[in-house]
Amino acid sequence: MALQAASLVLGYPDERLLSQLSLLDAVAQRLPEAAGAALTRVVEHLDRTDLHAAQCAYVDTFDLRRRCCLFLTYHAYGDTRKRGMALLKFTHAYKAAGFRLVPDELPDHLAVVCEFTATGNLEAGLELLAEHRAGLELTWLALQESSSPWADAVDLVRVVLPAAAPKDLERAMELARTGPPEEEVGLEPFGPPEQMGRVRR
Repeated sequence: MALQAASLVLGYPDERLLSQLSLLDAVAQRLPEAAGAALTRVVEHLDRTDLHAAQCAYVDTFDLRRRCCLFLTYHAYGDTRKRGMALLKFTHAYKAAGFRLVPDELPDHLAVVCEFTATGNLEAGLELLAEHRAGLELTWLALQESSSPWADAVDLVRVVLPAAAPKDLERAMELARTGPPEEEVGLEPFGPPEQMGRVRR
């Protein structure tokens, strides 16, 4: 339930999300304390915020700040060919679970990975999240530093996962200092278009 809720509140806010706030609030009451508290804070923020303002803040936070990027492979690989290979691992996991990809979203977006983990293949989804734990931690730290209400949305994912290993925390701090790798000149940064896209049931 926590990961399904996270997949909703980490997506671009729209009328559909606002219509689900009461349901999400009810879900929060059924979650363990840390997860429930994080979800409640996100729901309360969305409930008291004008939709247009929430949408502008979402774009400003996640689209314009590299350290807050929700695309998990970006932190480790930047826009390089290695990122394309990493994206294929997500795509293959989704296909193996019977999900259909459509081209409006990359498969490593945290909201998509949470949806897949919650409703597709729990074991495979947790493996993907564990593999990119450093990027997840970096995103959470960056959101915390900027006092973003979406820090709680990312924390909702963190608190239902096993505690981050010291190597993941060290890697997150390293990424915070150095940023993602630079573009590899002359190489295509992603895989073929048909391998990318948002996952649908």
